[in-house]
Amino acid sequence: MDRSTVPGATCRAAAALAALVAGVALCAGDLLARDFPFGSRTRSVNDLGNQYVPLHAHLWDLLHGRADGGLLVNWQSGYGSSFLPDFGTYLSSPFAPLVALFPRDRIDLAVYVITVLKIASAAAAMAWLLLRLRPGRWWAAGLLGASYALCGWTLAADYNPMWLDGLIALPLLCLVGEWALAGRRRVLGVLIVALAWSANFYTAYMATLGAGLVLLVRLSLAAPPRRQALAAAGRAVLTVVLGMGLAAPLLAVVYLGTEHAYPGRLARFHPVPAENLLARLLPATYDYSSPALYVGTTALLLALALPFHRAVPGRVRAGWTALVLLVVLSLQWAPTSLAWHAFAVPQGSSYRQSFVLCGLLVIAAWHALSYGPPGLPALGAAGALLALFAAAASRTNLVHAHTWPVLLLGVAGTLTGLLLLRRGGQRGQRGQRGQRGRLAVLAVLVLLGAQTGESAASAAVASGLRLKHLDDYAPWGSRQRLQAAAIARADGWPRYRTDPGREQTVANDPLAVGGQGAAYYSSLTSDVLSRTLTALGGGWTSGGRGVQSLDNAVTDVLFSVGARVHSPPDPHQTHLPEDTAAPTVTRRDVPPLVTVRARPDEAPFGSSPYRNQELLLGSRVYTVPRITVRGDDGRQVPGRWVGSGNALTGPTITTSCPPGTQVNLWAPHFSGTARLTGDTDVAVFRFTNGRALAAMEPLGRAPASGRVRIDLVPDRPGRIPPGAVGCLDTARLSTAAARLKATGATSVTVSDDTVRARLPAGSRGIAVLAAPRIAGWRCAAGDGPARPARQYHGLITVPLDGTETSLTCTFHPPGLRLGTAVGLASLAALLLLGAATAVRRRRLSTPAPTTPPAPRERVTAAP
Repeated sequence: MDRSTVPGATCRAAAALAALVAGVALCAGDLLARDFPFGSRTRSVNDLGNQYVPLHAHLWDLLHGRADGGLLVNWQSGYGSSFLPDFGTYLSSPFAPLVALFPRDRIDLAVYVITVLKIASAAAAMAWLLLRLRPGRWWAAGLLGASYALCGWTLAADYNPMWLDGLIALPLLCLVGEWALAGRRRVLGVLIVALAWSANFYTAYMATLGAGLVLLVRLSLAAPPRRQALAAAGRAVLTVVLGMGLAAPLLAVVYLGTEHAYPGRLARFHPVPAENLLARLLPATYDYSSPALYVGTTALLLALALPFHRAVPGRVRAGWTALVLLVVLSLQWAPTSLAWHAFAVPQGSSYRQSFVLCGLLVIAAWHALSYGPPGLPALGAAGALLALFAAAASRTNLVHAHTWPVLLLGVAGTLTGLLLLRRGGQRGQRGQRGQRGRLAVLAVLVLLGAQTGESAASAAVASGLRLKHLDDYAPWGSRQRLQAAAIARADGWPRYRTDPGREQTVANDPLAVGGQGAAYYSSLTSDVLSRTLTALGGGWTSGGRGVQSLDNAVTDVLFSVGARVHSPPDPHQTHLPEDTAAPTVTRRDVPPLVTVRARPDEAPFGSSPYRNQELLLGSRVYTVPRITVRGDDGRQVPGRWVGSGNALTGPTITTSCPPGTQVNLWAPHFSGTARLTGDTDVAVFRFTNGRALAAMEPLGRAPASGRVRIDLVPDRPGRIPPGAVGCLDTARLSTAAARLKATGATSVTVSDDTVRARLPAGSRGIAVLAAPRIAGWRCAAGDGPARPARQYHGLITVPLDGTETSLTCTFHPPGLRLGTAVGLASLAALLLLGAATAVRRRRLSTPAPTTPPAPRERVTAAP
């Protein structure tokens, strides 16, 4: 192990250069691609637009005191959801509060700036680590630090800003390992581990595994005595345990939040072909389902040259090369892939740990360069390997026409720079120092230019290809401004809810534009919310975790939705001309958030959402008639399958409803459009097997004849269920709503984690709070003790015996008490450890008492 030290100023210079190169290259790539904020193309692809930007907007509202709810409960989404697990999963990064510095309507820009800052910070951290692993040229550490921060994993996943905290965590945790080896900075190491795991536990877990592997290689190369090796490993383990303990208040809440979340889709691991893996080492490639291993041609050639670089000690070459190869193999084997992903197969790409391998490639490249530029034999062997990789990759569809010029320019720049650097060193040995300096400067400029240009081009290509493969959403604009203004005018929380509407812009509209709706999309969407709304006719996306708003009069009464916004279709999604008309708002007289059911029906939900709504309402309001589904040839469709088989281009549903009733269509497994014959309003249904379920839709009023015909235009195979049509008697519904309002709470107050209600005297039966009964709610009636809340068909309920006139429900996120206890214990252990270390150092620095020296005899010089 190299014990040489590098001055702090050198490390700071390398870190600054790395951050500058990474930031400039990333922005240049977005400029080339004409992406936001440098052009007209949106960056909000997939979950960035659907989840992360709206969640950052909600954080902005929290920091400015404008949110409905607080850190514990989010009253805007899912009719009331636990927010601390979402905070710990998406918003606990130390960079996230920077959104407060931007205007609310520039939230997309705020998230972009945070993304650039995170990538620049990862580059700086890696540059600092490289110089601590082994001394070398500061500019080379900066160059390789930037290549790590702009690796293929970053370019493919920078629309997941919370994952970028793991990109920063890997080099920082490797630094913690270096301190553990040296027995230094224990307290700082614990704090860094705690910060990494709090910022994003998912990628921090992968980064911790990667840092552990780096520590093992460092120990094996240093080969200290067994006792010293065990002591260093023990210090590292203790540091990680204490750091995770400090982060436990968030970790425990997030863990138990996932336990109560809707399970989503089941997935299986499928390794990619070897040629696809090799293709992702090259620049300007993109694929959602393969490991993004690009680290820049300079870093890749250096890493490939390491085994052949004779100036590097054999043990060093063997150790780092073996580690890289083992991690490559671990990506392709199901058991180790499962271990990398915390033993849960991810719903999406199975290579989210690729940034760890990118970091190891850069560390290997650093060891090849820090011992001096590789010679021609090593560079020739590396070039031959790269040529073989490119030949194998050329057989895949991951390599595009623009890959080759970018790769050739990168190879040319890298070889030119490395050869100039080596030649400059050789001339310097002969005393030609002036020419040596000029060659070195030229080499640095060539290498930095090649790295910046190659990364910018790869970023631009990845951005363009990503837009072709993933859904995308428009940044904040006139549509959101009009929606937010309409919601603000109609808002009456907590007297009633204002739903942003079925015509959503993103899956988390309530967080983006305000209001208190059913829509909610998160990895932590509660199981009870998703199942309850599905039973009532609701739709969802993302395998059940993206719950949608339900435009239904009965559920509006059940959930106290007194105002509902109706917006034109989103032109960004429909590609229709933009409708500049302001959204409209429909209002309804609804019961309060807390109602009383004197004789609740405890029968379980059934298969019909119409009957389920009536069960929760306590009144009969629907007629559910028999239906007939016919094809465009007039024949009855067997099994009510539409959009498949014998070319059914225009199937219809025929039935009868009481005149004047509101016709609703529930067809969860139908995708296409539906409308009442003769009506102009068209309802859109979206169903994708295993991914999306269509919501119930209102179609209009039944004619005086009572004969109802619904025209369907399917866009894929689907099925119409037997009880698809429900005829709603709105007069009966109004009567039921008035009864619930008369017997409901006389006043309701809502804070972050507490709901208080005043009830009419003599209330008996159960009090129902119109919010999903997620884990963590405790309620007390009157002066009685608080007990875990019961549930009534998925909603919060409290029994009443006629003597209580008040109700208090308080929410405590599951895991918060346990996590806080573990965090306090870890803090106490850290303080004791710090005190013990300080005492030991003080004892070592205090000189031992000695016997005073005897008086010296005076010596007189001889005459």
